[in-house]
Amino acid sequence: MAKKEPDRWWSIRRAQNRKPATYRCPFCNRYLPALSEHMLMIPEDDSSRRRHAHTECVIAARKAGRLPTREEWLRTQPRPKGRLRTLIERLSAAAGRERPRR
Repeated sequence: MAKKEPDRWWSIRRAQNRKPATYRCPFCNRYLPALSEHMLMIPEDDSSRRRHAHTECVIAARKAGRLPTREEWLRTQPRPKGRLRTLIERLSAAAGRERPRR
């Protein structure tokens, strides 16, 4: 079985639980009582994989750097060249290939 890559970023928000369901926190493995205050974590905006967790557990994981948001993850990614930079590089390369006039 292939090892799954860790999720790159998470969407995190307060859960608005209106149904009497009990969840298990993925961090501490304890139960979240029905209708209690907690957080909803969605990996890479894939709502089919969302998880419910204690607010304190989510805060601790965020402080430890284990739950980066999309904005935090994007700051670590290389930025693509803009159109202006590409144009400048092409013009510089073309100018270097031209023969000097005498």
